[in-house]
Amino acid sequence: MHRKAQTAVPIHPLLAERWSSRAFSDDPVAPELVLSLLEAARWSASCFNGQPWRFIVATRDDPEQHARLAACFTTSNQRWVPRAWVVMIALAVDTFEVDGSANRLAQYDVGLAVQNMVVQASAHGLNVRQAAGIDIARIRAEYAVPEGVTVMCGVMIGYPGDPDTLVDPLPQRERQPRTRKPLSELCFSGRFGQAYDGLPDETR
Repeated sequence: MHRKAQTAVPIHPLLAERWSSRAFSDDPVAPELVLSLLEAARWSASCFNGQPWRFIVATRDDPEQHARLAACFTTSNQRWVPRAWVVMIALAVDTFEVDGSANRLAQYDVGLAVQNMVVQASAHGLNVRQAAGIDIARIRAEYAVPEGVTVMCGVMIGYPGDPDTLVDPLPQRERQPRTRKPLSELCFSGRFGQAYDGLPDETR
């Protein structure tokens, strides 16, 4: 199922065609492909090259570990998370390793690393869905996550599936039009809230 974004101006197809479906097929994701996704994240930019991202990873190649990690999601997400071939939890190390000082951009950098992973996955025809609906306390206990590491979100990866395999009302949500706020509400010049001067009229 393809849902290319109707962009205001042209962007790279990998970005225009990316979208976050909850529907995954049973097609396996090869172990070497999983490694390429993690490697893409490893080479992301970060503040002072601090590399604060960490990932707990499980795939359906190991059903026991996959089920263990999938069980750390909220009840509503249990309806679809177990279908994803790859399940991850993204975490952020809150301090710089070099001196122990607080890294204000740690969570920002984790987002950059996950976006690297998303683009790499998209290049291979994979679907990526991220979810805030996780049981943070359970993850901390189940995986012995230490203090000073923030549990961020879930990341599910697999080949796209049929939305009709999802339970109601999710199939309908999968088919809803994709929308975004106009650039004029997001990009500013002069002061906060004043649309960026470089925007053509058709993007406002």
